[in-house]
Amino acid sequence: MEKSKKIAAAVSGVFAYIRAEEDALAGIQMAEPVVAIAPAPAAPVSAKYWGMSGRQDIMHYRNLMQLRTFQGAGRR
Repeated sequence: MEKSKKIAAAVSGVFAYIRAEEDALAGIQMAEPVVAIAPAPAAPVSAKYWGMSGRQDIMHYRNLMQLRTFQGAGRR
């Protein structure tokens, strides 16, 4: 009995959330259309190769740690 009440409460909460989201979207769609101004083109971004390389090395070493390759060859 208690479990069914919890499930009913959870389902009704989800439906209330979905209904609120749909109402919010309907309110936005019913509002006046806003004239969109195209944003100015962004300046070209230079590639930061040293930073990318460093992050890639960090991810590689984390992966090696997860695979436990740093435990040493003598323990295998």
